[in-house]
Amino acid sequence: MIFPKWIKKGDCIGVTACSAGKTEPVDLVRLDNAARQLEARGYRVLETPDVRKNEKGRSAPARVRAEQLHSLVRNPEVTWVIQACGGDYLAEMLSFADFEEIKRNPKWYQGYSDPTGLLFSVTTNCDLATVYAGNFADFGMEKWHRSLEENVALLEGASLIQRSFPMYRNGFVERVTGYEDFKEDTPVRWECKQRTAVLSGRLLGGCLDVLLDLVGTRFDKTAEWCNRYKEDGILWYLESFALSAERLTCGLWHLKEAGWFEHAGGFVFGRPAFFSGDNGVTYREAVESVLGELDLPIVYEADIGHKAPRMTMINGAKGRFTVEDGRGEFLLLYPEK
Repeated sequence: MIFPKWIKKGDCIGVTACSAGKTEPVDLVRLDNAARQLEARGYRVLETPDVRKNEKGRSAPARVRAEQLHSLVRNPEVTWVIQACGGDYLAEMLSFADFEEIKRNPKWYQGYSDPTGLLFSVTTNCDLATVYAGNFADFGMEKWHRSLEENVALLEGASLIQRSFPMYRNGFVERVTGYEDFKEDTPVRWECKQRTAVLSGRLLGGCLDVLLDLVGTRFDKTAEWCNRYKEDGILWYLESFALSAERLTCGLWHLKEAGWFEHAGGFVFGRPAFFSGDNGVTYREAVESVLGELDLPIVYEADIGHKAPRMTMINGAKGRFTVEDGRGEFLLLYPEK
């Protein structure tokens, strides 16, 4: 595995929009404040030209989005590339991505939701660690949540245990000023079959809605990557945006039959943003109808993904989840460094 160098004060953070861009006034306030917050911590921020543009869900045509990403890839002063936001069409720009150039210039790539398409592909195609955590706009809240402080600290090289948060936001809140925090309103409780569970292995995952678009394409090097690290066991972390019970069931079956889970050591599922079904099937029932036969530990309702706050996951790194009485801890391990 290739792990980029830790970020340090004075480094440049590149912000780009490989999916959608931001145009709403409150969102622009949030982008501006995110830059101020990070600059106050000693970093420089560089936005690519189309971060603040959006037409039919895209910041720019696919080739242009790829070119703007590569401008950050080639910039030696940029050590951390964060996606401005999510969206629906990031997969289009993968057709124009130069993975050899990305591998030659290792740096941290971060985002969540639609940016899964880039992060997952970079890790499995380039053997380069990537970061599944907040998009750049998250850093625009007035007082940073603990999850954001830990996100930066981890990429600065800190060794810390991420502990489950007391509360999470169950739904989406319309912003008024752009400075709002996560507005948590629901108690966090991680779930698993056992009262106590410990899962460890090499991390890989992201948003299932996006992963289902990647499977079987020329960018799908997943089975080969997992085989490369089979001795570690692959610790899958997964979450979904709007998969129904039916789509979740069939989607997990698709990934299993494609060989993605052959060397799995366990699964950690985040809270789904939206979930529905026509047959009364719960999220947990859908998952276990496919993965239950693997007889591996499965955790649900973890602090990963769309329902903030979210822990920082690093694709390609070893990690360990510990779950006890509804609470969870996560420790990233860097034996290669």
